[in-house]
Parts: sequence; structure tokens; C-alpha cells
Amino acid sequence: MRITLLRLTCAVALSVAPSAAAAQGDVRRLTVDDAVRLALEHNLGVRVARIDPQIEDLGIAQAQAAWAPTFTSTLQGASVETPNASFLSGALGPKTTDQRMTANVGVAQALPWGGSYSVGWDSSRATTTNFFMNFSPQLRSSLALSYRQPLLRGFRIDTARQQLQVSQKNREVADVTLRQSIAVTARAVRHAYSDLVFAIASRAVQQQSLELARNWLGETRARVTIGTTAPIDIVEAEAEVAQREEAVIVADAQLATAEDRLRALVYDPVAADFWTFRIEPSTPPTFTAIPVDVDTATRTALASRTDLQRTQKSLETTDITLRYFRNQTLPDVTASVDYGLTGLGGTQFLRGAGFPGPVIGSTDRGFGDVLGDLFANDFPSWTASLTVSYPIGPTPQAAELARARLQYSQSQTALRNQQLQVTTEVREAARQVLTNQRRVETTRVSRQLAERRLDAEERKFAAGTSTSFFVFQAQRDLAQAQNNELRATLDYNRSVVDFETVQEAPLR
Repeated sequence: MRITLLRLTCAVALSVAPSAAAAQGDVRRLTVDDAVRLALEHNLGVRVARIDPQIEDLGIAQAQAAWAPTFTSTLQGASVETPNASFLSGALGPKTTDQRMTANVGVAQALPWGGSYSVGWDSSRATTTNFFMNFSPQLRSSLALSYRQPLLRGFRIDTARQQLQVSQKNREVADVTLRQSIAVTARAVRHAYSDLVFAIASRAVQQQSLELARNWLGETRARVTIGTTAPIDIVEAEAEVAQREEAVIVADAQLATAEDRLRALVYDPVAADFWTFRIEPSTPPTFTAIPVDVDTATRTALASRTDLQRTQKSLETTDITLRYFRNQTLPDVTASVDYGLTGLGGTQFLRGAGFPGPVIGSTDRGFGDVLGDLFANDFPSWTASLTVSYPIGPTPQAAELARARLQYSQSQTALRNQQLQVTTEVREAARQVLTNQRRVETTRVSRQLAERRLDAEERKFAAGTSTSFFVFQAQRDLAQAQNNELRATLDYNRSVVDFETVQEAPLR
């Protein structure tokens, strides 16, 4: 009857485990560290949070795709027959026939610094019955190069770069959110583990109290038999046993609930024996006082809290939007350069005097000669331009800029308010640790006094100076004192977990 809290917990756990295991299935012994590790592997909430960074990686890839080069290619054939309306139509007979085969390839790409280029190569082969034409078949090839570069609006940042930078910030936020989910889940697991340990120990206290009542009932019956106690005392003892049996039943239900809560956090729900195995905690509800440095904890929280980091990332995202809209209010100044090369070949007719002159011969220039014209730069053409445009009057970009500035100021104020709340939460968590530490010390003394009181009442009853009522009252007081010590130890361990977690993630 005189056993400490830790010995009571271990003794009852060892005595209950075989029968419970036989009734409910396998027993899985679990330390609190094992519980956290398994939860990070199997918890569905953590699994969901792990997918967010992968989604944001795809968002970054989508934004970067804006600078992927685009390849185009076209192969086209055409034939046109035109009725001759006059002798100048250029063909004998009722119609003029033109046939053309063209092929072109090109590459275009937007560049990360705002510019863009395109390169295109065209080739064609054309035949005609129009005798005014000097080539039939005619071979033509051309090469075109073009480059565009914004000098003000879109130079430092544009839509594609804004989207990329925002996507990168969203990826960072996803990492922070994952870290918060891990911290919150670890806290929930540690709390659930402590709750299960407390439920087991509390059930042991109720069972011990029931055994005391049963033993006292047996002793009372023996005293009634020998005539030293009134028969009415048996009724009182039986009522006490019934009341404590009810307390054991309630404790059993609380234990099962705590076990299911921990089970849902730690194990994979798709396992076939998910609801049948029993969890047996192997870490007792010990009390170990830790030093509490509020100033250091506050500095750590202000530097590492996930909700503050998310707000900071949101502030950085708003700053990107602010820079983008500020750039969009600048004049649109764009420099353009176009350069082209052309080559011509095929069967060229040689004509005599007159108009259009009779064909007196022909020369052939193959496709190789056409390409030679291109590479020799025989027929170049170029264009350079500078385009300036600026709207007169209010613009949507100016309104968006003003809105972004207000949002940035709002986010800064929200961050300062959040920092104040974090500091308050850390101080409160530290206060709870110190308060519960004193509670453990007080309840331990109270439990020791309750043990001494019960011992005194039993001695007084044996000497005939007390009644069974006071003995039962002392037994109930001892059970309550043991539960109070258990609860204080549980609350202390929970407050320590909260104090550690509040420096990394919000508690709610």
C-alpha cells in the first residue's frame, strides 16, 4: 500500500499487460522517442505537408518554363491556277499556273534578363508558267535574326521573373509549413504519450484503491463474524467497493481513449492490426526539473518561429510585387535589331532584246549556290529601332503600385504584432513550467502526508478509536493525492514540451 508513484505505475503495467495482451492482441512497447519517430513516418498530416514542397517545386519549374526556347517548323505545298485576263498575264493559254513548296524552321526564346530573340530560316521552290519570270524553277532561301530588349519597363523585373521569385518564396513557405507540421505533430504525440502514461498510472491508482476497499471488506466481515464490529459496517464497506469498481471502469475507458488517440497519431491506419494491438509505454512519468531561461527562449522564438517566418516570407513576396509594379510604372522603352540574309537560285532564263525578250538560253544555280549567298552575306538587310511609349494620365499599374505599398505596410505591422504575441506566448509557457514544477513538489508532499494519515487511521481503527468511515475517507484521500501527483507530473511534462515547441511553432 505504501509504494511510490513510479513503482506503482511500473507494477500495475507489468501485472495488467499479460491479460490485456491476451484479450486485445499483440503488445507494442513504445518509448516517447519511438512514438515521435513513427509519427513522422506514418502520420497522415505530416504526409500531406511533405507533398507541399513538391507541388511548389513544380510551380518553380512552371515559372522557369517561360524561358524555354520554342522550336517551330513548317512544310507547305501550294498550287494556284489563275485565268488569264490579258496578254500581260504572262502565260500562253487560258491560265497561269504557279506551284510552290516552302519549308521553314525557327527558334524563339525569352531571356531571363527581359530580352527575347528569334532565329528563322526559310527555303522555297517555285515553278510558274508566267514567261515574265526569270527563274523557273526558282530556289530561294533566307535567314532572319531578331532581338528585342526593354531598357526601362521590364528590364530589372517582368512578369516571368516576378512569377519565378514568388514561386521560390512559396517553396520556402512550404518548407516552413512542413517544419511547423512536424513540430506540432511531435508535440501532439508527446502529449498523447503522456496522457496514456497518466491513464495507465491513474488506472493503477484506482485499482489499488479498489483492492484496499476489498481487503477492508474482508476484514470487516471477519470482525462481524467474531462480533467486534456491527453488521452495518459490511454495507458501508460493500458500498465503498462498488463505488471504487465504478472508478476502475471509468479509468479503463479513459485508458482506451488515450491509447486510441496515440494510435491515430503514431501508426499507419492501413495496417491490418491497427485497432487490435495494445500500446505499452516504456517511458515512465518521471519528473526532471529543467532550467528555464525566458530571455534566451524569446530570442530563439523570434528567430525560429515558423509563423513568424511565414509572415516574413509573405512580406518578402509583397516586396517582390511592389518592385514589379514600381517597374511597370516606368516608360516602355524597347530597343530592337533585325538582320536578314537572302539567297536566290534555280533555273534562270537568258533573254534576248525586246520586251520581255525571247529566251535564248538558261543557267542553273543549285541550292548550294543559294546557301553560298547566305553564308557569304551577299544580300544583307538590317533594321534598328528604339520605341518609346508612355500612357498619359492614371494607369492600372500606378493603382496596383499604391495597393502593393499599402499591403507591404500592413504586413510589416502584422509582423510586429505577431512578434509581440510570440513573446507573450513564450513567457506564458515558461511560467507554466515553473508553476507545474512547484505543483509537483507540493503534490508529492501531499501524497506522502495522505499515506501517513491512512496509516494512522488504520492504527486508530485497530485500537478502537476510529471508524471505518474515516479509514475509507483516508483511502480516498490517498487515491486523490496520488492522482494529483500524477496529474501535476503530467502537466509539468506537457508544459516542458510546450515550452520547447513554442520556440519553434505556434501551439494553436
